[in-house]
Amino acid sequence: MSVQTLYTAATGMDAMQTKLDVIANNLANINTTAFKRDRANFEDLLYRNEVFPGKLDSSGIPTPTGLEIGLGARVQSTQSDFRQGTIQDTGRNLDVAIEGPGFFKLTEPAGGSVYTRAGNLDVNANGQLVIGSAQTGRLLDPPITIPPEATAIVINANGQVMTRSPGATDLQQQGEIQLANFINPDGLLKLGENLYSLTDASGQETLGPAGQNGLGSIRQGSLEASNVEPVKELIDLITTQRGFELNSQAIQAGDQLLQQIANLRRG
Repeated sequence: MSVQTLYTAATGMDAMQTKLDVIANNLANINTTAFKRDRANFEDLLYRNEVFPGKLDSSGIPTPTGLEIGLGARVQSTQSDFRQGTIQDTGRNLDVAIEGPGFFKLTEPAGGSVYTRAGNLDVNANGQLVIGSAQTGRLLDPPITIPPEATAIVINANGQVMTRSPGATDLQQQGEIQLANFINPDGLLKLGENLYSLTDASGQETLGPAGQNGLGSIRQGSLEASNVEPVKELIDLITTQRGFELNSQAIQAGDQLLQQIANLRRG
């Protein structure tokens, strides 16, 4: 009996704690617009190889297996589930949802670009379309300006933004919402505030009109809901808690065995 049992079980507890953090974040964002749930992936650690597979026995024949003792587990990665969330009708003209792949491209006030799937748009003091944030006014890229005299705003499935002026019957196009996509959305860096930024892992953006070249279409008067499934998260929560408890019991069992060995020596 060695103390390795304690350390091995401790790695399992640490991994389960990380998974619990991921589940807690999913549940906390159950009502976050266009939130994509995360999943924790696990991997086993190095092995203590006391006998390598294929070792020659006394007759010179390779053994079919070896003697390998695992040293625990750890979280390999977290991956986002980019499946479509439920489209919820809001009836608000400046709410837009993406049906299918794609992200809205935004411009940071200090420069640079960020991306989001949350389409709760608003109009700033200059009439420009921005994301409805109380912290930072991020413009849509390319920028679109709504005339102050506009009496109606229409955004079609291809992202064309049109307005109607007083006394006019025809709609006038003011711009077009472009969508960005990436070869590896999992590689995007999460910034909070429903925002992502590109990385070397995500690859460069592919920008284009909605509904073309594999990009999703746009639905006006709607928002994409979080794709977190409460029942699934609660099941994961229970199994994670049980896994944590089992690892803690392994530590207790190892401690009791070490205590019995220590008592034998004193005897």
